[in-house]
Amino acid sequence: MRIVVAGLGIIGGSICMSLKRAGYSVDGWNRSKDTLQYALDNGIIDGKAESFTDYDVAIIALPPEATIDFINKAAFKDGAIVADACGIKGWMEERVYARERNFRYVGCHPMAGKETSGIKSASAALFDGASIVVVEAPQTDPDAYNTIIGLARVMGFRLAVKCSSEVHDRKIAYTSQLCHIISNCYVKNDEIENCLGFTGGSFRDMTRISRVSPDMWTSLYMKNTDALLGDIDNLVENLVKVRDAIAAGDETELEKVLAGGVERSRQATEVKYSPETELIRLQDKA
Repeated sequence: MRIVVAGLGIIGGSICMSLKRAGYSVDGWNRSKDTLQYALDNGIIDGKAESFTDYDVAIIALPPEATIDFINKAAFKDGAIVADACGIKGWMEERVYARERNFRYVGCHPMAGKETSGIKSASAALFDGASIVVVEAPQTDPDAYNTIIGLARVMGFRLAVKCSSEVHDRKIAYTSQLCHIISNCYVKNDEIENCLGFTGGSFRDMTRISRVSPDMWTSLYMKNTDALLGDIDNLVENLVKVRDAIAAGDETELEKVLAGGVERSRQATEVKYSPETELIRLQDKA
């Protein structure tokens, strides 16, 4: 199986490194020649891709617009598997399936990363124990899907989540995009200055992802507005309840509001299965 990865940032670089760790030969492509040379010099890839018609599997680790541009312009081997790693799936499917393709598309989203970016942040172990969402559409080829699941297994992913693009985008709006928005808003407070000695784990958790790329996240937010706006409205509504109880000096109401959050969190941790998803365990051990 000949594999190429297009886009050698932290995700693309880590895909290459984890596949090579598993014994695969992986070629690479990148818009920046310096990054491509770094990948060659450091053994992250085995060679530079010249023509994509030579590969059985092409994994594209670029931002959404760049991914679609790449797919539309590149020539792929007939029947090849083309997978992407974008954090938005409905938008991707609309554009991939807007025309006839000679390849088999599988939409993926590795649930792993760091607050840093670039190939120098890549690691063969980035995906160890992590989850990957692999989206199934009516057009998805089962053999191509199973091939990607097999590659995810050898790359170290612990769990694969099978779902539709609609479910992916709705869940990601809450579990990822909203978290980044909250962190970005949280740090816009003058009290963030001179906090040495006053911070613990909660502060680090709240601020860790506040410095991620504005360009990348703006693009993702604007491609998932329906789901994200609903989550923001829900957050604002619940913040107002806390604020109003504090402003009114109403301890009983405040305790009631906070208890509601505790109970909702407890209920959520007890949910083990959703009919909207299929969980595929890739590793025997967590």
